[in-house]
Amino acid sequence: MKVATKDKFENIIESSDLVSRDLSWIKFNDRVFDQSKKEGRSILEKLKFLAITASNLDEFFMIRVGSLYNYLDYDKERVDYSGLREEPFKMKLLLECQDFHKKQQTHFVNNLLPEMKDSGFMLSNVKKLEPEEREYIKSYFIKAVYPMLTPMVFDGYRTFPILMNKLLIFGVVTLAPGDKKENRKLSFVQIPANIPRFFEIEREDLVIYVPIEEVIRENLVSLFRNVNIESVNLFRITRNGDFTLEESEDMDANFLEEVKRKLNERKTGRVVRIEIEEGYSKWMVSLLKERWNIQDDSIFKVEKSSMHDFTGLWQVVGNRRFKDKLPQVPHPVPPISYPQEGTDDVFQVLKGRDILLHHPYNNIDPILDLIEKAADDPNVMAIKMTIYRLAKDSRITKALLRAAEYGKHVSVLFEVKARFDEENNIREAKKLQKAGCFVIYGISNLKTHTKLLLIVKKDDNRVTRFVHLGTGNYNEDTARLYTDIGLLTTNETLANDVSEFFNVITGHSMPTTYQNLITAPRDMRNQLIEFIEQEAENSRNGLPSGIFIKVNSLEDSEIIYALYRASQSGVPVKLIIRGICCLRPGRVGLSENIEVLSIVGDFLEHSRIYHFHNNGETRTYAGSADMMVRSFDKRLESLFRVQDPVLEKQLMNILSFNLRDNVNAYRMLEDGSYVRKFPQADEDEFNVHKEFFDVKIEDVMKVKLI
Repeated sequence: MKVATKDKFENIIESSDLVSRDLSWIKFNDRVFDQSKKEGRSILEKLKFLAITASNLDEFFMIRVGSLYNYLDYDKERVDYSGLREEPFKMKLLLECQDFHKKQQTHFVNNLLPEMKDSGFMLSNVKKLEPEEREYIKSYFIKAVYPMLTPMVFDGYRTFPILMNKLLIFGVVTLAPGDKKENRKLSFVQIPANIPRFFEIEREDLVIYVPIEEVIRENLVSLFRNVNIESVNLFRITRNGDFTLEESEDMDANFLEEVKRKLNERKTGRVVRIEIEEGYSKWMVSLLKERWNIQDDSIFKVEKSSMHDFTGLWQVVGNRRFKDKLPQVPHPVPPISYPQEGTDDVFQVLKGRDILLHHPYNNIDPILDLIEKAADDPNVMAIKMTIYRLAKDSRITKALLRAAEYGKHVSVLFEVKARFDEENNIREAKKLQKAGCFVIYGISNLKTHTKLLLIVKKDDNRVTRFVHLGTGNYNEDTARLYTDIGLLTTNETLANDVSEFFNVITGHSMPTTYQNLITAPRDMRNQLIEFIEQEAENSRNGLPSGIFIKVNSLEDSEIIYALYRASQSGVPVKLIIRGICCLRPGRVGLSENIEVLSIVGDFLEHSRIYHFHNNGETRTYAGSADMMVRSFDKRLESLFRVQDPVLEKQLMNILSFNLRDNVNAYRMLEDGSYVRKFPQADEDEFNVHKEFFDVKIEDVMKVKLI
């Protein structure tokens, strides 16, 4: 096969006005990986970020590389933003992934392993343990591990076994005594997912972590008696997990069954990556490559001194013995717009003013309290909400079940296509349905990503609608780790918009317009482009202008070219894009007036804020939507306008603080690479993930973006 060199496609890639979505994602994961190398972080923090990059890469191969193989395997045409066709792009992408994989391995072996012992733990194989510890492990293997293992031989009499996605697998090549080499056999031993990743041995001042594969390797001979073991090869496969639901006439009737069928297909999807330890059997790998139709660039070698699957490091990070070695997140502070949080009846407070929540700096409890009080309040008549992801032991599910038991009308759209949460969402939705809630299992050809809550309450013959609109999920666990925005309001205009939107979701309605809500898939792209073009027009007419946007991803080409045109008209454009960014900033004649920053640090930046100067008549929106094709065309999304002067200033201040950050910020260069932004000589450190715990109303009211 031809081997790609790193610069083979660079001229084509650099000549494009757009940056490849997938190559941009690799750069994002590299910024996360950078957190694992950051000075001042403890070893446990470094291991945590390494585990996150490994989990990210698993999902990337399952979805994005899997999607690419959907084109390659079925001879479908695809031209990437880089300008490369399917096969050349696959070569370039896998080359970048190989480089990233090598960086992970080198950092783990050279920097992280040596740092562990001083922090009270270490990784070890069985041979380095004390004799009594080895006996303890042998007993553990015999009693708890051996009964779980099933060797599966592949030969002329037995079919090739189904090897599971992301499990550690031993490929064992054996030969019967006296047989010729051509009669060797290949067997597979999968390590079940419900066995802990490490066996833990506690010494007085040290915790020893023995990888489960080393426990099994030491005792593998017990599974292959009276045959010669020619080689033992530890590997792990990643399968294509990308699926789309095909529309059909009976799709509504069979929607859940179709989702379940597709989930099962993930278990047997085509293999897109093999991670295998060095020194592997070439005969075995040749057989696997032919079986799974993959090439050498899909084979990722793991150093003998390293380990497979860095996601297993969560077991180390989560050990309660080391809890004090992880930085403690400060306690949430009361919202600026709700300083008496927890002391007053939130229903009464909302009748007098709106509340803006900024998580995790502000607690998610006001939202949870609102739902729980609504469930118990006899004057609440209805609760409607959309759910994309929930916590495992969700207070929201419990409250909705209680509301249904009390005879309230409860409508819930459970998005069962929320990637990797499908099974949990189906399970939770069925609970609610059995309790009498009106449950919609998503909409067949669209993914419902918008985050909306509507509570209808009657007091003294007057009906009040309490609304929550958010940028993040109703998940109390991730609300402690993700930065998100939430608006609680009784504003009648927004309440009307949200009521209309729920009618679209749950019934058959097509409202002509919303007043303070921008929705997808119908209007969002065009409305945002209209706002961008108005800024360009103002600039050409000598009026002040400016565009300030914070999202997770920017990929939609129509939006990108609108921003390019605004830049060429003299509009200052400041973009805070955590992840994928397909726009090239700072290109002469194209985007000189566009600056792109990415904030990657202790919290995952998840909020979306859109601010347009509009000659002083500012337009400021927040919501669930990124600037991606899928957000505009394939999802039910919403952006809500924030007009209250104080709350709008809060959103502007969030943008301002992000632009000032010099601890977590990376500046994007024209070629798609990123450089760290450091404090200048006359600057103090400004870390948004700390500053927002101390922000004051006085700071907020002074904010100016232009």
